[in-house]
Amino acid sequence: MIQYTLASIDDELKQILALQQRNLPFKVSLQEKEHEGFVTVEHTFKILKAMNEACPHIIAKSNNIVVGYALCMHPKFANEIEVLKPMFNEIDSITPKKENYLVMGQICIDKAFRKQGIFRKLYETMKAETRENFKCIITEIDASNTRSLQAHYAIGFKELKTYQAGDQEWKIVVLK
Repeated sequence: MIQYTLASIDDELKQILALQQRNLPFKVSLQEKEHEGFVTVEHTFKILKAMNEACPHIIAKSNNIVVGYALCMHPKFANEIEVLKPMFNEIDSITPKKENYLVMGQICIDKAFRKQGIFRKLYETMKAETRENFKCIITEIDASNTRSLQAHYAIGFKELKTYQAGDQEWKIVVLK
């Protein structure tokens, strides 16, 4: 049985990082990237913990092992991860200044647990846990990550903007 909860201990954060490592673009085949997706950002334990202290990450656990996660990233971390700085600049250009939003910093499901509804349930849990403090959830997706784009659109995300950063095209999407 899968349990959905907030990350609360260092061991859970370390398990998130281990799952992240297994799904970085240089760790998965081209075919797997196309069919299963991938994660772009590689977090340090220090930044992951600081983000968790500001707004706890949502995790899915099976037998006490993290099998999926959705990272909560408060906008105050806008300048902490280099690859995400352009996203925050774009969000600032299209979002009213008073809009109180949360960035979903990354979502990932262990290969053995995919296609079981965990993606949807992580977002449902995130919405339930953060709705008092945030009006919407915003994230960006590498435009070449079609699997992730399809999954986000399927649960109700709407595209806000497409933009270019370096050689990459990104889609900023929102869930109200």
